[in-house]
Amino acid sequence: MHGGPATAVVRGPAGESVVLLSGELPEVLTEESVAELVDLAAAILDADELELFHDCLLTLSTEGMRAGRRVEVEGAVLTVYEG
Repeated sequence: MHGGPATAVVRGPAGESVVLLSGELPEVLTEESVAELVDLAAAILDADELELFHDCLLTLSTEGMRAGRRVEVEGAVLTVYEG
């Protein structure tokens, strides 16, 4: 979708935002991959959620991306799952 790694951005059963990715987890999130994810997420997230998502991705990009990784920014939690 959009030539990026994300395949969908949806709302889970409890109303939480879920970003589904395809392929292998990248070891490092680049500025380009963060921008692609933020652009895709803009289709479903409101402005405040989008800003928090972006901040979480930036934190994740500096600390490394691996399955089980969890970051929290201003109460927003981003968890990386692999399945």
